[in-house]
Amino acid sequence: MDRDVVVPRLVRDEDLAGFTAGQLLDVLRAVTVILALPRPAAGHVDALAVATGQGEQWRLSQAIRDWEANPGLRHLLVTNGNPAEETYVDLTLDHLRGLGLRRVDGVCLQVGPAPDTGRQAAWIVDRVQGLGITSLALAVSPYHLPRAYLTVLKALDRCGLRLPLIPVPVAVCPDTPVPETGGTAYDLLPGEVMRILTYTDRGWVATLGELQQYLRWLWGRHQSLLVGAPD
Repeated sequence: MDRDVVVPRLVRDEDLAGFTAGQLLDVLRAVTVILALPRPAAGHVDALAVATGQGEQWRLSQAIRDWEANPGLRHLLVTNGNPAEETYVDLTLDHLRGLGLRRVDGVCLQVGPAPDTGRQAAWIVDRVQGLGITSLALAVSPYHLPRAYLTVLKALDRCGLRLPLIPVPVAVCPDTPVPETGGTAYDLLPGEVMRILTYTDRGWVATLGELQQYLRWLWGRHQSLLVGAPD
C-alpha cells in the first residue's frame, strides 16, 4: 500500500476549501453516525483495542481502566506508535503497569513500529483473525476516533471479516493540548477531515457507502448488543 501521501496533522480551515460541500457533508455524516453508536455496548464485547500515538497517554490509561473493570473482556490489543514522534514511548508491559495494568493475561502488544493508523488497523485485524475475536471495541481520542474507526472497518472488509465494532471515545477535555503537536482537538479536527477525504480516495478508509452498509448489518444483526436488550 502506497503511504507516500501524508497529510499534516495541523492544517488551516481554509486548506479544506478544495473539497466540495458534499464531501465535507459526507465526513459529517460519517462522524455523526459513528459517535452515535451506544458506548455501553463496549462493555459486552470480546476484546478492546486501543490505538496509541501523539504522546496521548490518556488513551492507554482509559483503555487500561476499562480492561481492569471488565473481566468479561478476553483480550486487550494495544497498538504500537511511531518512533519518529518526539513523544514516542517504548510499548512494554512495564510501561502499562505504570499506568495501572494488573491483569496481564489476554494483553497483546504490537511488536515493531506502527507509524500510521493503517498499520495499526492491519495489526488489529490480524489479531482478530488469530485470536478468534468475535466483537471489538476501539478506544481512541474523540477527534481521531472516526478516522481510526473507518480505517479498521476498511481493514476488516479487505479481509472479508464482519463483526461488531464499537467506538469508545476517550474521556479528555477538547481543550487539552496534545503532547506531540501542542494542538487541541479543535486544532486537529481539520487535519482529520482532510485525512479522511484524502485517504478515502486512496482506499485506506471506508467510504460513507461502505459505512452505511456496515451499520445496516450491525443494527440488523446485533441490535441487542447495541441497546442492551437480552438476547
